[in-house]
Amino acid sequence: MLKRHGHETVLAGLVVIALLVMSFQSAQFLTTGNMLNQGRLMAEVALVALAMTFVIVSGGIDLSVGSTMGLCAILTGVLWQNMGLPLGVVLAIIPIIGLICGLFNGFLIIRVGMPPLIATLGTLALYRGLAEGISQARSVRGYPEWFAGIGQGSILGLPTQIWILGVALVLAGVILGLTRWGRTVQAIGYSEPAAHFAGLPVNATKYAVYAVSGLAASLAAILFVSRVSTTRSDMGTGLELDVITAVVLGGTSIFGGRGTIIGTALGLVLVQVLKNGLSLAGVRGDGTLVLIGVVLVLTLVAGAFMENRVRR
Repeated sequence: MLKRHGHETVLAGLVVIALLVMSFQSAQFLTTGNMLNQGRLMAEVALVALAMTFVIVSGGIDLSVGSTMGLCAILTGVLWQNMGLPLGVVLAIIPIIGLICGLFNGFLIIRVGMPPLIATLGTLALYRGLAEGISQARSVRGYPEWFAGIGQGSILGLPTQIWILGVALVLAGVILGLTRWGRTVQAIGYSEPAAHFAGLPVNATKYAVYAVSGLAASLAAILFVSRVSTTRSDMGTGLELDVITAVVLGGTSIFGGRGTIIGTALGLVLVQVLKNGLSLAGVRGDGTLVLIGVVLVLTLVAGAFMENRVRR
């Protein structure tokens, strides 16, 4: 516990340093408008990252979240515009599709026995291929104003996404840190055989974490489509990199068994600060991607080193 809090303290310090450094690079960085806008832009990644925390704590990984988001995004447009379903009905169907995608990942991992990395790498290609095939390279536009208000509106002066994200953060934090189910997720990640011997519902819990991951990706798709008022099959491309970076930066062990929602939230903020600050400073997008990749690799190396020391 002390080690986790120590990591979060260090991470909070890094966030403060990054905020100060980036504020010197651009006068626009620390403005209220920019900060609120970054909260709006961060929401989709944050929702998926919260669910990914449970997946990684359980000892798994889900590389298909970006493709799930793209598939759900394009289906939002196709079901509404091409098939003529009321948009309200579509918004009820899309989370079910996300759940099905997540449950299929769980089936491949639990019943077929595929390693999570291989299984979700395969569904990454599968879901993206389905999105491309369904869309036929066509985008969908013309969404009603009430729907655009979800991703572009505000409540009491704060973007709608910030309220949604706040509720999701509290809910995820309580479930992972304070409930029996959250402790079961951690026990499975720490030692799955021991969890089996202890009589814990290992398979049901693993199905649940992958289902929640798919659900989060589908909700992120709805938010994203609402925010940009268009639908394309390439939505969510590269999402998994930002998500895993934030979760691992937050101190969640890639070996499973350990992680906190607070840490993930701090990791999300650090990634967004770097992306926004570097963009305002004139750094090209590929340079930002390189930096995020470097941060991820260094964090994985440091995490593996610390994990090996603990296990010794």
